[in-house]
Amino acid sequence: MRATPGELDAATGRAVPIVRAERLGKQVASPEGRLTILEDIDLELAPGEQLAIVGASGSGKSTLLGLLAGLDLPTQGSVWLDGTELSTLDEDGRARLRAGRVGFVFQSFQLLPGLTAIENVMLPLELAGRADAAALAQETLARVGLAARARHYPAQLSGGEQQRVALARAFAPQPAILFADEPTGNLDRRTGETVVGLLFELNRELGTTLVLVTHDAGLAAHCNRQLTLDAGRLVVGAPS
Repeated sequence: MRATPGELDAATGRAVPIVRAERLGKQVASPEGRLTILEDIDLELAPGEQLAIVGASGSGKSTLLGLLAGLDLPTQGSVWLDGTELSTLDEDGRARLRAGRVGFVFQSFQLLPGLTAIENVMLPLELAGRADAAALAQETLARVGLAARARHYPAQLSGGEQQRVALARAFAPQPAILFADEPTGNLDRRTGETVVGLLFELNRELGTTLVLVTHDAGLAAHCNRQLTLDAGRLVVGAPS
């Protein structure tokens, strides 16, 4: 029987992590030959932890997040997400694992332009078969201060409002883990601070595990752990 994250592993006596990577690596083809993006990454993340992945541009941060979330596959090593080894699943299986259990917030918002704010928030709820999708979406939009903008399309919203819709969409299904990739990268400082406040407030309320990619040291400092990448290698992994 598969151990549930947070429970004690009978073999090791330790709590089962919600995210685990062993000797994780990623290589891609280039005109000069094989290019190494990540190499020998080991990490474990317990349920409810907040991890910031920091490093310079090109250090492999977003690639690592994509591998941990099962959006991409490594060329070496293994990833376990919510107790399941991702390499044992096909693309559809990984999508089913993420549905309702994993939320995403991206720098570019990734809202569907043809859907209103509430329809964007409802989408993952409907895919998960939630009968209360509309009510829960409206409630979550109100939680991020956008109840009055529920019927507006993304093009009618400011950048900060679009990112708040993205937060509502990510948190509405109450995911076990949230992956956030430069969530304030396209926002001005004041708007970014508002979004960060909402992100961590919602995260605390729901007890969601958070994996955050950022180049912003101030944003990373909100997390209880930091992991620094340099040229695809882990150089710092101590709690902040």
